[in-house]
Amino acid sequence: MHFVDAKGILTGKNGLQGMNIYRGCTHGCIYCDSRSKCYQFTHPFEDIEVKQNAPELLEKALKSKRKKCMIGTGAMSDPYMHCEKDLQLTRKCLEIILQYGFGAALQTKSDLILRDIDLLSKINKSAKCVVQITLTTYDDELCSILEPNVCNTKRRIEVLEIMQERGIPTVVWLTPILPFINDTKENIISILNECVRTGVKGIIDFGMGLTLREGDREYYYDALDKHFPGMKERYIRQYGNAYELPSPNSRELRALFQDICKKNGILSTPDECFRYMSDLPDKYTQMSLFDL
Repeated sequence: MHFVDAKGILTGKNGLQGMNIYRGCTHGCIYCDSRSKCYQFTHPFEDIEVKQNAPELLEKALKSKRKKCMIGTGAMSDPYMHCEKDLQLTRKCLEIILQYGFGAALQTKSDLILRDIDLLSKINKSAKCVVQITLTTYDDELCSILEPNVCNTKRRIEVLEIMQERGIPTVVWLTPILPFINDTKENIISILNECVRTGVKGIIDFGMGLTLREGDREYYYDALDKHFPGMKERYIRQYGNAYELPSPNSRELRALFQDICKKNGILSTPDECFRYMSDLPDKYTQMSLFDL
């Protein structure tokens, strides 16, 4: 990893402001979109760029905000990579979010987030905290191939359980679903049943498939050659050089997904989930005369 002093930390408008404390990732997920050349990395993806002044930038930004909002992290780079264990920049940023009364929405695949459950609970009590966990593959052997350097699905489900016990709302990212690999009814039903059991608030799905761009595509195809011989050629025959690669089973899987979510009152569209995560309600409404 290498250290930089960033010029700014927050992006976005209104309800949800995003930040990336790190750039790059060491999880090694074979499908990672963040590897795409369009993001203009000037360093190897596994050489993590550490924004060492992130806490100072965040405090300066939050001090100047008139209106409280949700602060999100994890969209481009997991805030709980291995280096976070020692650097603790994510934890320092959470302390600042708590201090200034803002909400937090964190996206991760790592159980290292449990280290900060004390802060997450306090933020959720004083404002709002949403923990987002990615679940793609119920089978842990397959998970170790697709997402090799991070905790397995069963452990992530335990994280969901612990968040539920603490009253911290959760959202699951059921994406990407890889054609001919994890796009089965058995896989989707197994994951959804755990989402129901652990009381997740919403599930984000972008159509039961994946996207591939320059940079990301080459890495993915190399992984297919290594772990799934002949699969790359099947992809090329099926999809050519397309950006969107929907599963051939996408219609059936989407119907299954929508049915289970509807029956269990789970938010099931990206818009619904993002709207929920962006909303920071007033915790303490002014008492009405009728309450006296």
